[in-house]
Amino acid sequence: MQTIPLTHPDIRDLRELIPVMADPDCRCEGPAYEMFRGLSQTEDDRRWLLDHKIRYDITKIPGRIICGEWIKTKGHYHQSAPDGYAYPEIYEVLEGEALYLLQKEDLSDIILVRARKGDLVLIPPGYGHVTINPSPDTLLMANLVSSAFTSEYLPFENMRGAAYYVFADGRIVKNARYPDTIAPVREVICNGTPLPAPFPRKTLYACIGDEKSLAFLNAPGSFVNEYKKLYLYT
Repeated sequence: MQTIPLTHPDIRDLRELIPVMADPDCRCEGPAYEMFRGLSQTEDDRRWLLDHKIRYDITKIPGRIICGEWIKTKGHYHQSAPDGYAYPEIYEVLEGEALYLLQKEDLSDIILVRARKGDLVLIPPGYGHVTINPSPDTLLMANLVSSAFTSEYLPFENMRGAAYYVFADGRIVKNARYPDTIAPVREVICNGTPLPAPFPRKTLYACIGDEKSLAFLNAPGSFVNEYKKLYLYT
């Protein structure tokens, strides 16, 4: 794949992460990570993405520890599509490694997905999610998502983050603001396991132009049975 120039990023400031950190007294400032949104290599690709209401983004998260936690994204949920199911999202680890902490809106399922370079991770409808860089190396990841919605960050801010915190010393600790009845963390490891059909099984950028493999992004309710096959890695 031809390299896409990464210029003019949206920068998440560390101060924006303070409301979702485990330590209520955490004090930090400066750039946290960079988001490059609406990317394309060619004008044809740009037009195809616009016509299909899909956005290709890249996020760059440096390796560092913030108040005892591995650096992470703020966390968000997705709004519902016209068919009543929340918009999904799909990620690809381009460099480094990532943890994707997913939590179902009703907290009946909480998943920690471990992914490495080349792995694809699909966020199903109804799951809020946080990305964590559990390494001193930079995490570079791409995503494809519908351009028809905006992310909802407030639920994570109101609860001081996700249901569990991932600390740099290896601990995974429940967030005390959540009910005691929430599900335990279910860990899965990608290890290069491909996603089930009809979801993407190649690099995300190579999927641009492939309507069949990306149809789920704007019609999430049409793939309910297919979502059930996800995250069964051994």
